[in-house]
Amino acid sequence: MISIIIASADKILLKQVTENIHHTVGVPFEIIATDNSRGEKSMCEVYNQAAQNAQYDILCFMHEDIIIDTQNWGNTVNQLFNTNPDLGLVGIAGGAYKALAPSGWQPFGDINIHMHLLQDYKFAGKERALVKLNPGNQKLPAVACIDGVWFATTKKIWAEFQFDEKTFTGFHAYDIDFSLTIGQKYKIAVTYDVLLQHLSDGNYDRTWVYESMKLHKKWNKHLPANIQGLFYKQQIIAEKLTFKKFTEQLITLKMPIKLAYTILWQYNRYASFSFKLFVKLNFYLLKLQLKKRE
Repeated sequence: MISIIIASADKILLKQVTENIHHTVGVPFEIIATDNSRGEKSMCEVYNQAAQNAQYDILCFMHEDIIIDTQNWGNTVNQLFNTNPDLGLVGIAGGAYKALAPSGWQPFGDINIHMHLLQDYKFAGKERALVKLNPGNQKLPAVACIDGVWFATTKKIWAEFQFDEKTFTGFHAYDIDFSLTIGQKYKIAVTYDVLLQHLSDGNYDRTWVYESMKLHKKWNKHLPANIQGLFYKQQIIAEKLTFKKFTEQLITLKMPIKLAYTILWQYNRYASFSFKLFVKLNFYLLKLQLKKRE
């Protein structure tokens, strides 16, 4: 039995995914869909309220712009938790390394990414593709954080680690924060036994930048999260690429470069992690500023 929780912004998509769930879930279930089309509540608020009202032990949080291809996936999720007592959260995409610099659930450079889905590219303008990334060919690989498009936990674990409504007041970073929170005690993992089609790709905007900076301020002392033990040189590469990508996003969004300096100097984490990298990234920002003045 499973409680399926959806924050809805589109009645057509909600109807489509509801019909899909009825045809594929394969176990007794309920759908708790909250109309949040006006954006009056944050994702954290919607998810906490729905989870509080859920009647079943397994909670599955999902976006409405998906189509699940796997038959009897509800039983698959139940079995994952029944046979893995240390499992706290499971998704279909996740990163085993969470960098110091703001990013999504994965570091840039395709390092230690685990993923299994059919992805549409609404913003990128590319054709749908099956993305299956499984370094090490693991059955249920541990990761640091997962993508919020689809994930499941238990009501007991949610009650222990609820979504942070005070810090995250919008629609970003809630999934990474929830992952890092539960990951302090339980295993966070990606499953390859559930396949879904995601009808749109992510879109980074200014709000994402500020919410992501909140996340990194909150978890500063715990980052980087290196779940599968990247070598130090690999970590340096991941940190460099992720920081530079974050800076490029600031430039694209016409946001001040000083936000990158804030991340770089915040609590001296970069300097203690790698002073050489710290110096190089400062020099990188200086060159960007000088180029901008030309």
